Amino acid sequence: MENDNARGKLQIYSVEDRGPTHATCVVRCVGGVARTGHRFTASSAPDSFGENISITLTRIIRYGETVDFVDPPHNAKVDFSGEGVSVLERGVIVVSRTL
Repeated sequence: MENDNARGKLQIYSVEDRGPTHATCVVRCVGGVARTGHRFTASSAPDSFGENISITLTRIIRYGETVDFVDPPHNAKVDFSGEGVSVLERGVIVVSRTL
């Protein structure tokens, strides 16, 4: 059984840039450890998206440096890729599928 506390949980603070399959966001890690390469689903997305979307965390920047992970209670600027980036908006929490 998967340990839910180990799953990375990121809350979107703002979306700074978005295209059809990419988004750059400022996030706060609110649980677990989020790492580059992890796939995420939106646990609090509006409408009916929720578990149906899948996005990949492709880059994490903290204090101007690219890093491999972010953990609570830190903030970071991150890049996501995937067709589900359209649901990302302030307040949405995304949860990693990959440990």
